Amino acid sequence: MNIRVKATNVTLSESLSDYVEKCLSKVAKAVGGDPTIQCDIELARTTAHHQKGDIFKAEIHLVGNGLDAYASVEREDLNLAVSDVRDEIINELRIGKSKRASYLRRSGARVKAMMKGVLPWGESGWYRRAK
Repeated sequence: MNIRVKATNVTLSESLSDYVEKCLSKVAKAVGGDPTIQCDIELARTTAHHQKGDIFKAEIHLVGNGLDAYASVEREDLNLAVSDVRDEIINELRIGKSKRASYLRRSGARVKAMMKGVLPWGESGWYRRAK
């Protein structure tokens, strides 16, 4: 997984970059360590004059190999924003995986129904009988 880190209105310190790499190692594990996937992470401070509240923002965008996932989080601490956006992108990857598996199961059941003769070939809809 190729990682690009962009910092907007924030200085990217050594400890922060180490923490980002540590958090993204879990994302790489969830993706399967595919080297063709591009991971863009943006760390930003959304406002310059506020001192409290959700002023730090972290965004992750994963692209490649049939994958397009995006997550964005605003929090009061930059490290907290990075860990929350990591959890959110991992959750989105899991949801996408379950959707693909569900689609495969449904299409397999449809083919099986066609083979049994319950559903005519080319009929649209789920288990609709011919008239």
